[in-house]
Amino acid sequence: MTGPTDPQGSTPDAADTATPGEHADGATNGHGPAQTNGQTNGQTNGQSNGHGANGHGAANGHTNGHTNGHGNGHHADERELAAVFGRPAGVEGGFGERDTGRARPPGRGEAPAPALVAAFGRPEGPDATSLQRPERPADDDRGPDDFWENDTATSDPWRDPDAGAELGGPALRESRSGEAARPVGPRLSARELVLGRRVQPTALALLAVMALLLGAVGGVVGWAVAGGADSLVDPGATLTPVEAGRERPPGSVADVAGRVAPAVVSLELQAGSSGGTGSGVVLTPDGYIVTNNHVVELAANDPRASLEAVFASGMRAPARVVGRDPNTDVAVVKVDVANPVVAQLGRSADLRVGDGVIAIGSPLGLAGTVTEGIVSSVDRPVRLDAESAEANPVIDAIQTDAAINPGNSGGALVDTSGAVVGINTAIRTLGGGEGGSIGLGFAIPIDDVRTIAQSIIRTGGYAHSDLGVNAKSVTDGTADGAQILNVRQGGPASRAGVQEGDVVLRVDDRPIASADELVVAVREHLPGQTVSLGVVREGRPLTLQVTL
Repeated sequence: MTGPTDPQGSTPDAADTATPGEHADGATNGHGPAQTNGQTNGQTNGQSNGHGANGHGAANGHTNGHTNGHGNGHHADERELAAVFGRPAGVEGGFGERDTGRARPPGRGEAPAPALVAAFGRPEGPDATSLQRPERPADDDRGPDDFWENDTATSDPWRDPDAGAELGGPALRESRSGEAARPVGPRLSARELVLGRRVQPTALALLAVMALLLGAVGGVVGWAVAGGADSLVDPGATLTPVEAGRERPPGSVADVAGRVAPAVVSLELQAGSSGGTGSGVVLTPDGYIVTNNHVVELAANDPRASLEAVFASGMRAPARVVGRDPNTDVAVVKVDVANPVVAQLGRSADLRVGDGVIAIGSPLGLAGTVTEGIVSSVDRPVRLDAESAEANPVIDAIQTDAAINPGNSGGALVDTSGAVVGINTAIRTLGGGEGGSIGLGFAIPIDDVRTIAQSIIRTGGYAHSDLGVNAKSVTDGTADGAQILNVRQGGPASRAGVQEGDVVLRVDDRPIASADELVVAVREHLPGQTVSLGVVREGRPLTLQVTL
């Protein structure tokens, strides 16, 4: 098999025989080392004219890898291709060696402008160091000088492009033992440090004077504006202190409290995990103190309980229960204290509604608390909470609006002269857990307390008068009274002829409007005394004499 002739009409020699990778079927697409010279026709289909190393076969290269075979029937076309892509005239064999040198930078062959040479060229002189590459002729096609000119690349990884990255020590500056010490300059003054060395002292002084003047003007303007905005402010005002009066007028609250408070003590009760506080009033110089029964009842019934009296001076003393009267909520305790302050007892019968009164005690443990009020009512029958089934605690109370709270029990209610007119004992509340004062306080009249306390001190107890009946409060729409429910056989009422269903309207001269008032009216008399009972029986009024 022979190949087509070249444009010169030469015949291929034996070396033109097709071998693997050189020629096949008269037209071959040259590949690899067999292709020695290729010319690109600039078309996008990538056709090329290939010349084998040992023949002159013309090949049409395609990027898709297909080979175009040409037979003898297409010699005319081949000649036309050979004329276009064949070897130039006068050239024997293949094309010259491919230039494998490095790309030459643009404009390398042109000489630099004289102005650039003067500005950036090498300094003149015999010892001048060249900072530029040596100039080469324009036709010098050698590539640029290799940067790695010596063997330093093998020892300096920064100059070796093939050196791998690795971690090294910190980039610290090497210490130089022989380095000369830096000279110490002169110290600068404050003016030189802040303003430099170009400011004259006179200019600095002038600047300070101007700053002071501006500050003074601003202060004056601000003061004037502030004074005009708020004319109520007087910076020059001075309050003259007034000497307080050392003497309180007689009968004042301060005068009364100062004289009575030392005679009122706090009573502290402790019985295991239970305890409470109350108040008491010193009755005698030998340490007898009157208080309420409900304050000391636990101490009287529990031998483990301890009771202490705390005086206004802070002195403490153990207290012992002398006796109690549950029916009137009165009790007496005794302390062994030398010369205590004794309260002055007044007359509750002289009280009138509207009289001023003062309550002194220890509400909620706050010793020496003083509150002021008036007498709201007198002879007010009030039933107290019964501490035992046998007791029938009803008092003919003094009602006051002076604040009385838990802890005030057993404390003093005094008039404006400082005399004790009652012993505080109870308050009326709204219920629902509200235990504070609402202006409804009650005290046991001191006339009753004096009689009962004296009996307790002498005998340890007190005996009340008793009618021997049970009654309830009734009304017929026009009159109120106490209706007898039952009569105890052999009692005072039974002996006097009182019957069940009788309605008691009065005891002596005191009207009876309720069952509680019947109790307190009878207790006003001593046992053995005779009283007159006004009753209504089946619509007929009767008067009965009853010996208590």
